[in-house]
Amino acid sequence: MTSTDAPPRLTRLAFHGPLSEARAARIVARAAESLTAAERPTVLDLGCGWGELALRLLEAVPAATAVGVDLHAEDLERGRALARARGLADRVEFVAESATDTARGPADVVLCLSSAHALLPAGAEPPYAADALRALRRLVRPGGRVVLGEGFWQRTPTAAELAGMWPDARADEHLHLGDLVDAAVAAGFRPMWVETASAEEWEEFESAYLADVEVWLAANATHPRAAAARERADRHRAAWLRGYRRVLGTAYLTLVPVD
Repeated sequence: MTSTDAPPRLTRLAFHGPLSEARAARIVARAAESLTAAERPTVLDLGCGWGELALRLLEAVPAATAVGVDLHAEDLERGRALARARGLADRVEFVAESATDTARGPADVVLCLSSAHALLPAGAEPPYAADALRALRRLVRPGGRVVLGEGFWQRTPTAAELAGMWPDARADEHLHLGDLVDAAVAAGFRPMWVETASAEEWEEFESAYLADVEVWLAANATHPRAAAARERADRHRAAWLRGYRRVLGTAYLTLVPVD
């Protein structure tokens, strides 16, 4: 396939979410504390995509191993390629399977970044966070850490904002931040760290998410695939700018299981 056969996919994103390099480094450092204390440290990354944060944990703790679980074959292959390039291929496994009712745990660090829905069966009703947190509690070892990246409403969205978001967006789809942290406590965690993505991190993510396809469209306006790609890009941009921008937030919770 040549470079103009289809737009490249997400090559400008290190993480599949609004997460800066500086924040990622701090999250890795906190999560690594439990890995360095473990005899055979393990990482489980649920809905891993290409597993960038898991790979950075392996780089931080040379004794650790990891398993990443996802259903998107292209992202899993990108993770494998990254692992090979960084000399980590013998310490990480990328597996094409569902995270729902996974038997992969328990692990010393469990990552679930913007993937809470992947822990629940098809047809589960939102919000997903409380049920996902209970599932995560069963998957982490005593003394371990869970890193949850999860959406929350910064304020209750208006009807017009909901209509501008993704199809069937609902006001009860996400919790507010305080309720999300309360759900973590109710599930059997203490919140070691609570932080939220900044407006700058969101803008970096959303722009990088679309940048590849926008550059490709500018050079391939009459390509047979251009109309569909243009419609998807325009729809996504409109949902962000007219719907969830500064309404939907992302929280990063570093959680410690209660013994």
